[in-house]
Amino acid sequence: MKIKFAEQADAEIAAFVIDENGKLPAAAAKLDETTGGLLSEALAQERFTGKLGQQAYVVLPKSAPSRRAVLIGGGKAADRDARKKERIGAMLVKSQGSSGFKSLALHVEDVDTATRAAQGAELASYRFDDYFTKLKDDDKPSLEEVTLILSEAGKAGEDYKHYAAAAAGTALARTLVNLPPNDLYPETYANRIKELEEHGLEVEVLGEAEMEKLGMGSLLGVGQGSVKESKLAIMKWNGGNKDDAPVALVGKGVCFDTGGISLKPGPGMEDMRGDMGGSAAVVGTMLSLAMRKAKANVVGLVGLVENMPDGNAIRPGDILKSASGQTIEVQNTDAEGRLVLADVLWYAQEYYKPEAIVDLATLTGAIVVALGHHHAGLFTDDDGMADALTKAGLESGERVWRLPLGSEYDKLLKSKFADMRNIGGRAAGSITAAQFLKRFIRDGQKWTHLDIAGVAWVEGDKSPIDPSWASGFGPRLLDRWIADNYEG
Repeated sequence: MKIKFAEQADAEIAAFVIDENGKLPAAAAKLDETTGGLLSEALAQERFTGKLGQQAYVVLPKSAPSRRAVLIGGGKAADRDARKKERIGAMLVKSQGSSGFKSLALHVEDVDTATRAAQGAELASYRFDDYFTKLKDDDKPSLEEVTLILSEAGKAGEDYKHYAAAAAGTALARTLVNLPPNDLYPETYANRIKELEEHGLEVEVLGEAEMEKLGMGSLLGVGQGSVKESKLAIMKWNGGNKDDAPVALVGKGVCFDTGGISLKPGPGMEDMRGDMGGSAAVVGTMLSLAMRKAKANVVGLVGLVENMPDGNAIRPGDILKSASGQTIEVQNTDAEGRLVLADVLWYAQEYYKPEAIVDLATLTGAIVVALGHHHAGLFTDDDGMADALTKAGLESGERVWRLPLGSEYDKLLKSKFADMRNIGGRAAGSITAAQFLKRFIRDGQKWTHLDIAGVAWVEGDKSPIDPSWASGFGPRLLDRWIADNYEG
């Protein structure tokens, strides 16, 4: 989708935002006058109230500069937050994307509405149809270009560069999650990450032999049942001052999760192609930062493994030694993501001494029970990080909700045979998972864990902003957090 900003432009579709007061904005009123009141008539006939997302279409006469006018409800102007502005652009793309027309011009009145609606349009235009071989032309979108019309078009276009980078990172994250596991496994995933070097990222990939020398028995234990070699991919963006400690982003990259010996039920197991959603968020964020030349030092680390049942797979009862030296009794091989993160978190701290760490993982089903599909779970002891990430979530539309940590949950991880066990029972499942990770965070290290199991993919009705199964959650949130807190 091509996004443009202009003070005026002709397009096959002219779109206008109508507030709940029902009053036509100036540009729409002018078109209404030149067409003999067609727009006013359409509003009256379709009982148009201006409710957010409501739309009315008007076929325009041949003398008009456009072929069709679309009136879209913007709701109450005072209540129109960033997410609602995004939805205006997204809903237009959803309704007009296959209209047969190629160009749409949306008239708006301010820069923020323009940039937000543009990002919504770009996010809504995402498609993942690489594996369809018989798509008809009518099944493909016709809309190729969206132009935002406003007086401050130059400023909007400049501001949009940031949003465009975040949208590109989201698109990459979506594609990675959508890819089938026979095409995306640790080696091919690492190769895709290496391709990001063309954007200025420094990429290093460690294999099993190198990780074994580092003592990463926890991560390697998860992957030992797969014929696919496990990998650790490290992406570096050095856009800040040379001596500044980096921010570290850590992602769980379980490319497919059968549950291992603790095998998952068959129905729905195909969705476990998305169990690398945390890593996709990190990779997408790193692309966003590189594309907009972020003035910050950031390192992204993703542990890439497959969790498969096999004669060589880890068993319930096995004890793994992590790179930190701590031992872990495996009581359920389907609680594998935390085993991967344990060693990657250690590596991030050991080799990069980060200013702050955020890890992301599709870690627990319990977070879906707690928060559903609209917020990621946030766990941290640092109030400043919690507040900053919550604020970034509200601004970006990728919302988080803080849940507690506490030493009283540690007893649920007590093992008879090792320093800890990898599950804590049914109660407080997301909290005990976070408490497990916290054991691998050094004293004084700023750290936040985001459990994104409920938001990494979209079940049921899809919003126009999320047209794909994979939501691509993470890059917009993290990009905004880094921009607000680590770029001067």
